[in-house]
Amino acid sequence: MSFSYTLRESFSGFRRAKLSSLLSVATIGISLILVGIFAAVTINASRLIDSLRSRLDMEAFLTEPVTDDDVAGLQTRIAGVDGVEKVVFVSKDEAMKIFKQDTGDDITKVLDFNPLPPSFKITLREPFRTSARTLAIYDRVAAIPGVDTVLYRRALLELIDKRAASVNKVMLGLGIAVSLTAMFLVANTIRLAIAAKRKLIRTMELVGATRGFIRRPFIIEGIIQGLIGGLVAAGLMLLVFEYATKLLSEEFAPYLAMPVLFYFSVVGTGILLGWAGSMISVVRFVRPAAAE
Repeated sequence: MSFSYTLRESFSGFRRAKLSSLLSVATIGISLILVGIFAAVTINASRLIDSLRSRLDMEAFLTEPVTDDDVAGLQTRIAGVDGVEKVVFVSKDEAMKIFKQDTGDDITKVLDFNPLPPSFKITLREPFRTSARTLAIYDRVAAIPGVDTVLYRRALLELIDKRAASVNKVMLGLGIAVSLTAMFLVANTIRLAIAAKRKLIRTMELVGATRGFIRRPFIIEGIIQGLIGGLVAAGLMLLVFEYATKLLSEEFAPYLAMPVLFYFSVVGTGILLGWAGSMISVVRFVRPAAAE
């Protein structure tokens, strides 16, 4: 009886306040679309940043002359530095080939010797691809005897870290702003429903109904509003992203291919916003008669 009454009263709020309920659902849907777009941009920005970080290898040039035993020993020491994932030796001849491929110039036509030093190409583990951690690895590798110079794109890495932090802050702020807007609109809708049932609520209080029993239908109503808004937002974003993916080249299409968990998160966020908004109203406006 209690469960059926709760559901019946929850849906009755939609019938009594159709316009405000529709507005609330629409606002949640629009807010979630905005939040979803911000989340998608943030996720893809993180993907792009991680891709850039993965290409920023460190290179350690060796002091010449260097023997095979020296190379083996240095490679072992560098590989043992915390944060280093892989160390690849680049001989003088290999360095010459790489230089020719990159520039199109052949040094041997100008010089009768190979001036390029042997080196190690150092790949860092993912958690260590930040400016601060990379600098710490740079200091440790540069201090190893036999290493002449260590190079990496420090300025670019610092710029990536700075821009990544800025993007995350902006997206977080915008997401919080639109989420609060949706939550308070749900709260206002539930407040109107409570006002419409004020006499009924007072009668239920007089006959001994508990606050939980009175509040429950309004909370369920807010959750339903959030669920509908979340489903609408997730469905629209899925359609738009799928359509946009077909228009983009294969290079950029993966950036719009969001995982299934993303859409479930949108629906879940809608439910959470509906619940939070309804809780704000019921806690504030549904109180025992003695407390008023």
